[in-house]
Amino acid sequence: MSELYGIGDVARRVGLSVSAVRYYADAGVVAPVASRAGGHRLYDVSGIARLELVRTLRELGAGLEDIRRVLGGEATLRELAAAHLALLERQEARLRSRRAVLSVILRQDSTAEQVTLMHKLVGMADDERDRLIDDFWSEVTAGWEPPERMVEWWRAARPELPEQPVAAQLEAWIELAELVGDTEVRQAVRRELVEACTTGVGPLMSSAPMLDRLEAGASVGQAVVDAARDQTSPDSARGREVADQWMDWLTGVFATPDDPGIPDTPEFRIQTADHMLAGAEWERTPPEGPFDRYMELVTAVNNLPPDQFPYEWLADALRASVRPVG
Repeated sequence: MSELYGIGDVARRVGLSVSAVRYYADAGVVAPVASRAGGHRLYDVSGIARLELVRTLRELGAGLEDIRRVLGGEATLRELAAAHLALLERQEARLRSRRAVLSVILRQDSTAEQVTLMHKLVGMADDERDRLIDDFWSEVTAGWEPPERMVEWWRAARPELPEQPVAAQLEAWIELAELVGDTEVRQAVRRELVEACTTGVGPLMSSAPMLDRLEAGASVGQAVVDAARDQTSPDSARGREVADQWMDWLTGVFATPDDPGIPDTPEFRIQTADHMLAGAEWERTPPEGPFDRYMELVTAVNNLPPDQFPYEWLADALRASVRPVG
């Protein structure tokens, strides 16, 4: 423990160059305990240990002033680690943002103006993103009277970037922000929703009584999702029970006090099963309208799993429910 080591031996032991050991001594980080004639510096075991710590902290990116504070007892290693980790997380966030912008540039062959805009978009604060989405929906719903509950649903679907988004989320946010900021897109979404709510069966489907019935069907739809997730056989007792629940709800959707609605017949169940298969095919079709793309991008930004309804399973359960048991 009392042995002293020359600077060359110290450098080899700690994995530093002689000039680096000399630099840390001159900087007042780790000073030698003695020197030989001719000015050759000597270090004890404690000095070697301190130099090993310096090398480790430098490799972790710590600055000399922070290292000097730790060695001098002015700061603890835990405090240094916490401060440095926060710095690395900020750097990592900036790198993810840059990566997202560069990825979009490569895909789109963007102009200089677009690059500037994208860089601004990824650096938006939460309240700025909220204002952008609110402005979008305010314009889309202006000038007509959409169902209030539908507006609530539309506005509720909004992007929420986490504190540490992955590159795919940032890329989706860039596209979404460009989408909602485009005047032509806003007009197209407005036309799409106006047509959906005011033409054909739109007024009926967006009426308050119908929305109540559709909301009431959420628990039935969840029963279908749960049965499919549990790999329940469509021809099992539980499968038939879920099919019956679905038909009880479906036949009542269009019922009124004066009209009992569509009767639950084997033929209607088969027809409904065919509609379920058509629904599955429709869901696999890439989104065509800007509103569908908006919803797809919100899902990507929020890193949510695609909302896939088990149409095929329900179709099989409906067909099985019209066959004799056993």
